[in-house]
Amino acid sequence: MTYISGFLLAVPTENKAAYKKMAEEAWPIFKSYGCLSMRENWGNSVPDGTVTSFPMAVKKEENETVVFSWMEWPDQETCERGFAAMMEDPRMKDMPKNMPFDGMRMMWGGFEELVRFD
Repeated sequence: MTYISGFLLAVPTENKAAYKKMAEEAWPIFKSYGCLSMRENWGNSVPDGTVTSFPMAVKKEENETVVFSWMEWPDQETCERGFAAMMEDPRMKDMPKNMPFDGMRMMWGGFEELVRFD
């Protein structure tokens, strides 16, 4: 089964185009290190919660949108090796110096695929 890197963040709504452009520029780099697919999902029905929620998790502000994304890798080893290599890749230095979101409120993690239905 594949390995998933998942991400949750809040992006200023006005930065949607910049975020999309950043993702489009990053995809060839991730792919070159073995990433099988990448999904960037712009929230359009992400309710506030009273105890917990996606907006609460990223401390979403009024002018922001929740983004939920994931990358599919063949296995954990490929993912970890890919991310380590990307830190040294000169193409990553061309990525925006000022990210179109607050990286301090971004969360991520790695996940083993448990079941899959296609």
